[in-house]
Amino acid sequence: MKLTAALLSTILLLAGKYTPVPPSPQYGAGEVDSIYSIKIPAGFRDWRLISVAHEEGTLNDLRAILGNDIAIEAYRNGTRPFPDGAIIARLSWDYVSSDENNKVFGRRQSFVAGHPKNNQFIVKDSKEYALSGGWGFAQFNEGESVNVAVHATCFPCHQAVQSRDFVFTQYAR
Repeated sequence: MKLTAALLSTILLLAGKYTPVPPSPQYGAGEVDSIYSIKIPAGFRDWRLISVAHEEGTLNDLRAILGNDIAIEAYRNGTRPFPDGAIIARLSWDYVSSDENNKVFGRRQSFVAGHPKNNQFIVKDSKEYALSGGWGFAQFNEGESVNVAVHATCFPCHQAVQSRDFVFTQYAR
């Protein structure tokens, strides 16, 4: 996996993807990620819900997966590969027990979103991101882009779901 990430990093470097460039106006203001030149999309918190998840283990977080209108339509219609312009956002928070709610229930059973962890985005542009399955990947921790090494691991991980156009999340109806 490290070799694949290193190879992808080298390819992206040679392709000029490590140099931030002004993104398309469809993205919001904010930090630009270090490989794919993606900004945090404007208004993403108002997008529709695709699914929710609880990741256990070392991450131990709650996640909301949201999609812009293009992504939602593709999910609803079963369109694969996703059309260009689809954007999927993953918001995550610490998974914490709610002492206040548990007092009402009389036992520890209520868990809520705690401190925000990070936001991740995948942006479909089959020409711009042809070297990574048509998707650009970005992760922001408290609004700041993560480093190149983290971004270089995105596509190798998503290759496990190539049959679903490199997207992990299924649509929760």
